[in-house]
Amino acid sequence: MTTAAKRDTYTPQTLLAVAVEVFNERGYDGTSMEHLSKAAGISKSSIYHHVRGKEELLRRSVSHALDGLFAVLEEPAAREGRAVDRLEHVTRRTALVLMERLPYVTLLLRVRGNTDAERWALERRREFDQRVAELLRQAVAEGDLRADIDVRLATRLLFGMINSIAEWYRPQRRDTAAAEDVAEAVVRTAFAGLRLPPTS
Repeated sequence: MTTAAKRDTYTPQTLLAVAVEVFNERGYDGTSMEHLSKAAGISKSSIYHHVRGKEELLRRSVSHALDGLFAVLEEPAAREGRAVDRLEHVTRRTALVLMERLPYVTLLLRVRGNTDAERWALERRREFDQRVAELLRQAVAEGDLRADIDVRLATRLLFGMINSIAEWYRPQRRDTAAAEDVAEAVVRTAFAGLRLPPTS
């Protein structure tokens, strides 16, 4: 394939997919435009045709992850009904989004706040966490979750379980469970400890 043909078939989406792969492999700080150019098989000037630089690629990448997570909060099952049911839905769907957008969420989980894009991403992550924590508080207030567990601690443990999926989930491996089964296991494991036992 000629360089011209490559340029013709390259899109912002395919460039983003390559950038996320390189960022995850080398780390954002360890990635140069030269690395991105080689991985994409196009010139640096072709990359600059699509974006201003690697920080814009980072922002677009983490935005893809964040957009998926925040969309979960707008789903009807996350907005209607008892808080505990909404929280279970958000937990299940958050795990699914992580697996559906695995490279992008993995990158999001690795940002450290060294650039404007990273600080923006961390702030958005905190906002998402706070909204989930508020659901947990409501579920406790409605009497569906244990009141003897610190809400902030429970929220961190819940996200710790979900986020750990990024470290081991590999959909291309034959022994990897289906995404739906993984998400259901997260919900059952977490809420077995969070829900109040039924009264006799």
